[in-house]
Amino acid sequence: MPKPNILLAIADDLAWPHLSAYGSKMVSTPAADRVACEGTLFTNCYTTAPSCTASRASLLTGRFPWRLEEGFQLWGLLPQKYVVYPDLLEAAGYFIGKTFKGWGPGSVEASGRTRNPAGPAFNRHTCTPLTSCMSTNDYTANFADFLSQKPASAPFCFWYGAKEPHRAYEAGSGVRHGKELSQAEVPAYLPDTPEVRSDLLDYALEIERFDRDLGAMLKILEERGELDNTIVIVTGDNGLPFPRAKANLYQNGCHVPLAIRWGTHIPPNRTITDFISFIDLAPTLLEAAGVDSSPLRSDGRSFLNILTSEASGRVDPTRSSVQTGRERHGYCRPHNLGNPMRSLVTDHFLYIHNFTPERPIHDCDLSPTRTLIESWQTNPYMEPYYDLCFGTRPAEELYLATDGPDCIRNVASDPTYAALLSSCREQLNTLLTIQEDPRILNGGSVFECAPYYGRVTKIDLPPLPSAVTNLPILPLNQEA
Repeated sequence: MPKPNILLAIADDLAWPHLSAYGSKMVSTPAADRVACEGTLFTNCYTTAPSCTASRASLLTGRFPWRLEEGFQLWGLLPQKYVVYPDLLEAAGYFIGKTFKGWGPGSVEASGRTRNPAGPAFNRHTCTPLTSCMSTNDYTANFADFLSQKPASAPFCFWYGAKEPHRAYEAGSGVRHGKELSQAEVPAYLPDTPEVRSDLLDYALEIERFDRDLGAMLKILEERGELDNTIVIVTGDNGLPFPRAKANLYQNGCHVPLAIRWGTHIPPNRTITDFISFIDLAPTLLEAAGVDSSPLRSDGRSFLNILTSEASGRVDPTRSSVQTGRERHGYCRPHNLGNPMRSLVTDHFLYIHNFTPERPIHDCDLSPTRTLIESWQTNPYMEPYYDLCFGTRPAEELYLATDGPDCIRNVASDPTYAALLSSCREQLNTLLTIQEDPRILNGGSVFECAPYYGRVTKIDLPPLPSAVTNLPILPLNQEA
């Protein structure tokens, strides 16, 4: 049997449930829906971090970001010693490549690498996009260029890394291209205003650009007779670029779409509720390709058995939880400090531990929604939204799944849930200790001191009271 091709389509800042396959009414994504219908749709896929660099690093290496040293940080590096699955596929005879955004943002050179970990770039072809803020990269033409250079006998692995729906957006573009404000799906943590609705529709329009190129790529593969021997993966790297979503450990920060198609190898039209983490993708793809995944030293495990089974719903009872975390997302605090958090997610709850609750939350993309909330923060209507999005967080947060996905009611201080809170704290502490998370072992000095290779916005800096490595860190097992 020939080795399968691999097409990974990863949108930048695409959150669950913003594919029409999940029932979202503000987007139309026929290509992603086709992948789901002719393959498998996952309802509980989570990235390991709500930040591009760390999320993509986990996908490529199969490792938790807190086990990647400087690889955990936005605009950081991914040390060369950490093996990535495209390199293993290439060594096994695969022709590999990527277009637009692979691993990153960060410094490939400082990582000790000669190319992006996702593969060689195919970015030669450009186009005139639908709006002024969409990428001029002709993703489809660059995929065709990649295929034209592939040796006839070689299987391929291609990373389609769209810019969309990452900001910036052309304000009002969603409405101008036919969407109606009534279609916008406004989460409870954002004010329901025309400005916010319009911003959400701009986001939705960008998702549709990603989907159109995906559809064109599927058509190319179909015409070449290669579609049914291609594993097609559709996902996003983290949550939507709105306050209290991306760069946060709430559901809309880490919960991402996942649909996978592989011809007759995957029974069609199934929905799977097993918890899948980004650390599971690399070992799954390598197993499907018949390539040894042991060089990854992955924290994840293959779910190929789930993909190829006939079952729907919860297939593997042991896949009942995932972990997520974050450190520094942007240069927005004095001395380039992060805002370290870790979480545990199950069917029943989301538990978050904030290690430095005194540090402000400002890791949020600029947007009309952010501007609206910040400009009117003292307004009686807007003040609760400002507190939710930008207020400091308590050391512990606990949200019940029965309250919905928006994570508004924190029950961590409610005595009714004291036993559950204690159990969550103990479970997470045990897992992170086993995983040798530096944040647990030594206060996370490797994260606090990690270099930042992005553009630095000037911040007025007060003097540090002590060395960064001696900053007070709230231990995970300390009662909050």
